[in-house]
Amino acid sequence: MKIVIADDSNTSRRMLESIIKQWGFEVVSFENGADVWDALKKQTEPSLVILDWVMPGLTGVEICSLLRKHEKGMPSYVILLTACDSKDEVIKGLEAGANDYVTKPFHKEELRARMAVGKRVLELQLGLSHKIQELELSLREIKTLRGIVTICMHCHKMLNDERSWERLEKYVQEHSEAQFSHGLCPECLEKYYPEREESKATQ
Repeated sequence: MKIVIADDSNTSRRMLESIIKQWGFEVVSFENGADVWDALKKQTEPSLVILDWVMPGLTGVEICSLLRKHEKGMPSYVILLTACDSKDEVIKGLEAGANDYVTKPFHKEELRARMAVGKRVLELQLGLSHKIQELELSLREIKTLRGIVTICMHCHKMLNDERSWERLEKYVQEHSEAQFSHGLCPECLEKYYPEREESKATQ
């Protein structure tokens, strides 16, 4: 899973990169809030994002707000890094859309544990998204006839969704899984093929 980090401090950013790479993750790093937002807008896979609270361009909190407003089905799990552990500030970050926060200077194993939670959440979200896509595909493939349909009382043609008339069997095939085969009922056999009945009578 890709880990996106953003911190305007070269020292902090390099340290984060080194630690996270040791844990086996791919890391993409930025030092400017506007740059990380441009990258997140183009993401094509889930990402775990670690944002410094204070950055030039856009702050971590502003990026959280933008992510939640513009998220289009590709989830992100955001951990805010902050030097302030004020409850009001923490609430502000979480209300903006952050999933979690870690105070600086952070404990390495605490960060790792919180990242593990984020990874599990993203994997669950992605799995659920796939299941929903499969369900939507299945529903599109299921055809059912429901409600009132209009049929001509004389020729038995059906009024379709485009408000034009078509043969009954064509309409039913397009709106259900039914397949037609043709036969003759006794009444139509006698009406349209009387010679068959006469032939039977003389045998």
